[in-house]
Amino acid sequence: MLYKWTTTSATPCPSCQLLDGHIHSMEDWTAAGLLPGCDLNVCGKACKCNLAEVDDNQQATTEDLNIVREAIVKMVEGGKDDGIHEKSKPAAAGGGLHAKHEEAMGPEPLGEGKRDRGHVQLSSQVSAAGQFEIACITAGIGNGWEFPAEALRSSLKMWDGVQCFVDHSWDGHSLKDLAGIIYSPAWDESISGITAKLRPVGPGGAMVSELGSAMLGPEPKPSVGFSADVLFTAKEKKVKTILKVLSVDLVLDPARGGAFLRALNSINARSSAMADEKVTNTAGGAAAGQLEKDTAAIHQLLQVQQQQAALAAEAEKVHAVRAQMCEYMLTSGLGASKLPQAAMEQVRKQFAGKVFEPAELNAAIDDARALVTALTGGMVVNGPGNIRGMFTSEDQLQVAVEDLLGASRDKDKEGLKAAKLSGIRELYMMLTGDVDLHGGYHPEHARLATTADFTGLVKNALNKMVVSKWEELGMAGYDWWQKIAVTEHFNSLNTITGTLVGTVGALPAVAEGGEYTELAIGDSPETANFTKYGGYIPLTLELIDRDQTHKLRAYPGELASAGLRKISALVAAIFTQASGVGPTMADTGALFNSTAVTTAGGHANLLTTALSGAQWEVVGTAIYNQPMLVKQAAGYYGTGPIMALSPRYCLVPRPLRLTAHKILYPEWENNSNIHSDNMQKGVVGDVLVVPDWTDVNDWAAVVDPRLSPSIFVGERFGIVPQIFIAGDDQSPAVFMNDESRLKVRHFLAVWVNDFRPLHKENV
Repeated sequence: MLYKWTTTSATPCPSCQLLDGHIHSMEDWTAAGLLPGCDLNVCGKACKCNLAEVDDNQQATTEDLNIVREAIVKMVEGGKDDGIHEKSKPAAAGGGLHAKHEEAMGPEPLGEGKRDRGHVQLSSQVSAAGQFEIACITAGIGNGWEFPAEALRSSLKMWDGVQCFVDHSWDGHSLKDLAGIIYSPAWDESISGITAKLRPVGPGGAMVSELGSAMLGPEPKPSVGFSADVLFTAKEKKVKTILKVLSVDLVLDPARGGAFLRALNSINARSSAMADEKVTNTAGGAAAGQLEKDTAAIHQLLQVQQQQAALAAEAEKVHAVRAQMCEYMLTSGLGASKLPQAAMEQVRKQFAGKVFEPAELNAAIDDARALVTALTGGMVVNGPGNIRGMFTSEDQLQVAVEDLLGASRDKDKEGLKAAKLSGIRELYMMLTGDVDLHGGYHPEHARLATTADFTGLVKNALNKMVVSKWEELGMAGYDWWQKIAVTEHFNSLNTITGTLVGTVGALPAVAEGGEYTELAIGDSPETANFTKYGGYIPLTLELIDRDQTHKLRAYPGELASAGLRKISALVAAIFTQASGVGPTMADTGALFNSTAVTTAGGHANLLTTALSGAQWEVVGTAIYNQPMLVKQAAGYYGTGPIMALSPRYCLVPRPLRLTAHKILYPEWENNSNIHSDNMQKGVVGDVLVVPDWTDVNDWAAVVDPRLSPSIFVGERFGIVPQIFIAGDDQSPAVFMNDESRLKVRHFLAVWVNDFRPLHKENV
């Protein structure tokens, strides 16, 4: 199987950029010590890359991988010759330019060799269709690096389709910076460089068109040019190969050399004009030539005026659209702010009819909230049925909601005094002002000015109740699986690979002066996928109006029970699926089978005898003698040292509980002749009743997972189900169904990593 290095970061480190796209076997990656997150990479533990499994047969050679590894090692250890340089930061503008290269980069070497982003100022020429012809890069010295013509000519195809942005970005470009597309690159021998066409597109396209016209117009001109952002390899300050063209960007006041290029363009224009004048004088005399020049100048002036008028009209349209967007932003922002009406009107007067940035509006709303809180924080809420003496503190309000629904308080809030709410209806009306039950927030009727919202307060209380109910149900026996399984948290929903690494069977003798031999050691990978479980419960406006708080109190218990029972069923199914032999393992054998362990897929952990003290001892001996994994290969099956662990837990259905207790706890035995007491002295064990098992005779034995884990439960956002509430006035359910929705979500993955700590009896 082959694996492809894939980077997901917008700004990967230099070593990850080198490795991106390489395809090798896992053995080659491991042998080279190049894995995502390894210390050898520049980014180290912060690496966001992964090795993706592919079927591509275009595997690179091991020699290629070693070459890349050497370059990365040199990069990290530091060096001076061949290699690659880290991306540098731009220096201040204003220096001179040599050979048409802009030295706007100050290289900061990370390792042996150089990789830098060369920045080149560009000249441009407008086409008849509003597009431009530009010079992308020319041979010569730039930023201390020598760009030979042959290196540029070999990179010609890389410039086709390159994007143009407004200004450089060292953290990744944004869509709002897009200004054009570079296409039709060609080699121009006269300038010893690459030329191409630029079509203005995107939010910055209008800026490219306007500045292009200005740069080609009369003096004075703005200090505007282009910079090419490229990655390359070099040796002794001489560029060898251009690896990638990242972008060609429009910049203001390009550092070092901008004036030289503008002067060169002016000289070329004057030379062309002089040649035209000479031909005119030869053909028709000086007067006719002057008349032709004046006519051309008039046409050019008219064209510039028309372009300026078109740009002005376009700018006016853009300004009008932005003003409309700001008005919409103001209306929606104030609607979601939950400020009193007077405060909202004050903010509206400040921004109405103006163009502003979102951050300005957010700051004004925050200031208004702070002012309202300061003015009303100590006020008592009066009126029939109101909470008396309760302040607008979010802590007090959250505690009042928790008391109403029966959720436990946080320890730091156990002594906090909060007025008692009469029911869910009072809380809803007080916070939303929705007296007509339309759904949404109506500040003119709300009796409490606070930044807390109804759905958020209820959600927090319900989530606490789910955790509490989860613990209560666990005491009732539905947490049996926690004793035999290992729970692990994952940071993504990618396929899980649980790998059991083999052990060394025995160290062979090495003769004096003899050669050491390779130790046989392998692994056994088991995979699992996350499954999303969930649903929703409606919190209707009718329920709120009827003040049916008792129903709301009951919901968390039901959600917690459903989540806990789901995990219980998933773990129990490992022992019952496929007619009681369990899932198929990576070694091709069923989890439970009676095949000898010296055979591929043989587990020798399945019998058919009823539960008894003698059979418990047989099962314990079988688990104790299970050989550890050495390698999944012929000649190594069943050759490892014995596991030497006894089972800790006896899993039984409810009808076998008493039988199991009498075996593991001799004091429960009630026969006249007790022989088990001495047999079981010193035996540590526990009986676990599996509520999901329906067969009254089958049973199983499991080793303590702290000593030898076998069953794993993976969770993505927590082992306890999450509760979300959708209930604002923008929610479709509020508009269509007059209900807020309590959604529960659970991401789980259950799998078996090793058969050796497990034994099954299918009676």
